[in-house]
Amino acid sequence: MVPHTAVDNTLALLLPLLEKGDTVIDGGNSYFKDTLRRVDEVASYGIQYMDAGVSGGPEGARHGACTMIGGEKDVFEKYESLFKDISAPDAYSYLGKCGAGHFVKMVHNGIEYGMMQAIAEGFSILRASDFVLDLKEVARIYNNRSVIESRLVGWLESGFDAYGTDLEAISGEVSHSGEGQWTVETAKEIGVPVRVIEESLQFREDSKGNPSYTGQVVSHYR
Repeated sequence: MVPHTAVDNTLALLLPLLEKGDTVIDGGNSYFKDTLRRVDEVASYGIQYMDAGVSGGPEGARHGACTMIGGEKDVFEKYESLFKDISAPDAYSYLGKCGAGHFVKMVHNGIEYGMMQAIAEGFSILRASDFVLDLKEVARIYNNRSVIESRLVGWLESGFDAYGTDLEAISGEVSHSGEGQWTVETAKEIGVPVRVIEESLQFREDSKGNPSYTGQVVSHYR
């Protein structure tokens, strides 16, 4: 469970300590192509490799995550109880061969980019309108049986409660983790248009030196 940038160094430390037949599970959100490379590398040591994309944030860490798993099916079955223990009820799934878990998590984050951007833009419109709106109350009602009810809207309501609806303590410049970029690049490779995800990624790039309320909302999520 380390950041994707630390996996290679961690493997270099682990491999001399392991024995043939052991299993390494990468529970960080690595680039699926790096995962495929690592599968081949550890196989030369007789080591099995699994990938687990994990979603849920701090709440997931405390109460159970959503876990997306790739690897050989028999290895998954051997360690299924582990995945069940770290996941919320019915919130883990075996998705296929090595790389599948990280691939599905990558696309999940690309979708998340677009959803965050849409919510942020919508609340920017609400804030700029001539109506005197309580944005926290709008977030509450949006998150109560409406079509856009979601954890993201709920997190925004919590953010308004913690920081106020002006989000003054939150930067309007937005960084990105890399998974949105990977999603866009992969989509181009396989010929699938992803305009919403691509534009949400571009917004984050353009926000550097150009802060906005939309950026503050997206930054709050990060």
